[in-house]
Amino acid sequence: MLLHIPQVLAPQEVAAMRQALDQADWTDGRETVGAQGAQVKRNEQLPDASPLREQLGQRILAALDRNPLYFAAALPLRVVPPRFNRYQGGGEYGFHIDGSVMLTRTPDHRAQPIRSDVSCTLFLCEPDEYDGGELIISDTYGEHEVKLPAGDMVLYPSSSLHKVQPVTRGARLASFFWVQSMIRDDACRRLLFEMDTSLETLRATGADNAALVRLTGIYHNLLRRWAET
Repeated sequence: MLLHIPQVLAPQEVAAMRQALDQADWTDGRETVGAQGAQVKRNEQLPDASPLREQLGQRILAALDRNPLYFAAALPLRVVPPRFNRYQGGGEYGFHIDGSVMLTRTPDHRAQPIRSDVSCTLFLCEPDEYDGGELIISDTYGEHEVKLPAGDMVLYPSSSLHKVQPVTRGARLASFFWVQSMIRDDACRRLLFEMDTSLETLRATGADNAALVRLTGIYHNLLRRWAET
């Protein structure tokens, strides 16, 4: 499922992040990928050990906690702490598939593997601030070009082949992270999302309450059947 989630961050939140990132120390993005990814990756990232990365990442996670559309679509169980990248001067990232398992650290510094089911890119620059930089996501329906307003996010299956087009003017700043969903299978996750959003529409339009109760029960029983927690 490919989904645009608007206004994850308010304009003032984006502006504060941009100000902090403009003063940050960036490192070569190839440091966080394997040998194959390094062949096609040309960008910069905040180091994983950067206190700023942790601070800004916590702000993004707090914003996502307030976003019902994100929760309905991702059904998150675990989240890899958000990272930040910058593309400029022709920087790009050729076609690749995200790693299937990411290793993070718990608050007590124990290693925690997280399966990547859902990939997320949160745009931090307006589209007219840079040329190029489109996120291209390839699936069975072809290639989808994504270039969103600052503060908006795209969510898509981590199994998707995707790339970032070269940035030929300006700079493209974004945050990116992965989610291990309670629902491993993308098709099942999409069915639950469509049912959830349909239920919200029915509630808003004053549908029969008894029918809504039964349909809500079906949603939760499917979630109970498919969920891994």
